[in-house]
Amino acid sequence: MRIFQVAVLAALMGLSGCATGGLAGGHSAVKVWETDADQSKLLAPQADVRFGKASGTVITVDPAQSYQSMVGFGAAMTDASAYLIRNKMTDAQRDALMSDLFGAEGLNFSFMRLTIGASDFSREHYSYDDMPKGESDPQMAHFSINAAKTDVIPAVKQALALNPKLTVMASPWSAPGWMKTTDSLIQGSLKPEAYPWFADYLSRYLKDMRAEGVDITLLTLQNEPGFEPDSYPGMRVEPESRAAFIGGYLGPKLKADGDRTKILDYDHNWDLPSSPLTVLDDAKANPYVSGVAWHCYNGDVAAQGPVHEAHPDKDAYFTECSGGEWAPKFGDTFDWTVKNLIIGSTRNWAKGVLMWNLALDENFGPHKGGCSDCRGIVTINSGTGAVTKNIEYYAFGHASKFVKAGAVRVASNEADGISNVAFRNPDGSLVLIALNGNAAATAFSVKAGGKAFGYTLPAGAVATFVWRP
Repeated sequence: MRIFQVAVLAALMGLSGCATGGLAGGHSAVKVWETDADQSKLLAPQADVRFGKASGTVITVDPAQSYQSMVGFGAAMTDASAYLIRNKMTDAQRDALMSDLFGAEGLNFSFMRLTIGASDFSREHYSYDDMPKGESDPQMAHFSINAAKTDVIPAVKQALALNPKLTVMASPWSAPGWMKTTDSLIQGSLKPEAYPWFADYLSRYLKDMRAEGVDITLLTLQNEPGFEPDSYPGMRVEPESRAAFIGGYLGPKLKADGDRTKILDYDHNWDLPSSPLTVLDDAKANPYVSGVAWHCYNGDVAAQGPVHEAHPDKDAYFTECSGGEWAPKFGDTFDWTVKNLIIGSTRNWAKGVLMWNLALDENFGPHKGGCSDCRGIVTINSGTGAVTKNIEYYAFGHASKFVKAGAVRVASNEADGISNVAFRNPDGSLVLIALNGNAAATAFSVKAGGKAFGYTLPAGAVATFVWRP
């Protein structure tokens, strides 16, 4: 993540005890969970709402008009997150946290991102095939994912045991240095002669992770390919180069392997939609690209829509945004996150939505270079193992706890300052996530399939409604 983007994100945000999520009560009532801007309610269950007549402002949910299916919501199991979970918690603390994040009675996260080698949130910089300066390894004789076996793989396997429907994606921050113009993990671009080697490198990663019991469903070829950070691994790969690499090397390699992993392009910000469009418009690359991955640090979430409309056969995923101490106010940050990521990205076709670090410590790390004040979904105290649930925990919980893997987004209208998004779960239940963006409490009605109910949300509050039509 770009350090200077912190200020941009702050501007975008306009800075000026979770209960069980099952659908109880049969068909007679609507279940409600609410979070208020003053934190007086935090993903708190409310009294059931009875069905009645619609009046005043009406949000109509139409389950017959459907859009994308969902893989779900979650965060990245970075090296830092896995290290803290595996080394700075007791077994009981670890099991409680993982159950809270991935278990059916907790947030039920069903989407996760891994880094292929180091990111800034690693204690050391490394790839899975490092060589001394001036040396290379085209045969991958030194390739090894051993660095992932200590903490990352055990943590991911625990998450998979808690939620077998967990979808895992992976992204490299850099190719091994010997494949790059700098002969370093820091800065530089992928050398054209290294295209077949990098395709082999990624193929080996997928195979070796699968052998460890972790199936990578989605793959991007480079995190933030338009950016070369100077303090942690990164690599510039312009859209024309990505198209050439995917169409001529990575796509054919995975096809020859019989690998079902889907390739996503871009993995960067909303502000440059022309970049993924260049790749999708390439005749050789297009058949191998399943979709586009997006980040939040520049631009507007609405950029996802036109790219999908230009290539409606391609999926969209939202794959990175970080909370941080540049945005400490609960109400402002909570509302921005729900409006843009939970509601905005899914209304603009995202099948999955990810925050950045799942967990960081009280010093916003461990990290080496990069962001010095990023915030995880939770904070783990490195001395005691105690867990603090952060703003993003509650924002994402309003979706992940109730929108099940395989749910389908359905139509709903936004009215009178109430931003919202609706889903139909595989069991037929409906979910509506609503944010009151008004300066005062607002009453509204929800109507779906001949049933209606009313609710009043305080200013800046979010509610999740679950019911059977």
